[in-house]
Amino acid sequence: MGNSLAVNEAAPDFTLKDGNGVDWRLSDHRGRVVVLLFYPGDETPVCTRQMCSVRDRWEDYRATGAEVVGISSDSIESHKKFAEHHELPLRLLSDSDRSVAKLYGAISLLPGRVARSVFVIDANGILRYSDVRPIGLFKPKDDATIAAIKAAQQGDSNA
Repeated sequence: MGNSLAVNEAAPDFTLKDGNGVDWRLSDHRGRVVVLLFYPGDETPVCTRQMCSVRDRWEDYRATGAEVVGISSDSIESHKKFAEHHELPLRLLSDSDRSVAKLYGAISLLPGRVARSVFVIDANGILRYSDVRPIGLFKPKDDATIAAIKAAQQGDSNA
């Protein structure tokens, strides 16, 4: 199933392109909590619900100050259309060869798909929360993700 990243390990750095073709690099966001939302595909029923739920709770996410990005193996063009269609406020990153999903162990039991997963990385680049769902029939709960962001921020202040 590929390597799965353990909580309290350093999160591997990566660079992916967003829906506008702009590079997004994890290490550029040191100093703040980063949330990686891996999802199987644009415009699929559960993924659309998941991303629209994040959109609907965006003020709560923004209030944490965390950088929240969505990642799937869909193309840059697909991400751009998906974000525009649903007015998604978060950047969607294209992991077309699933290399980043493999780095993080976010691989689905469905061939060629990314597992629906949430990774919360603290301001020092350490993985603090991981929720990987190899069969992604249920979306992660926004409350759990937001609580994980807050916990990662608390951990920083005690470091």
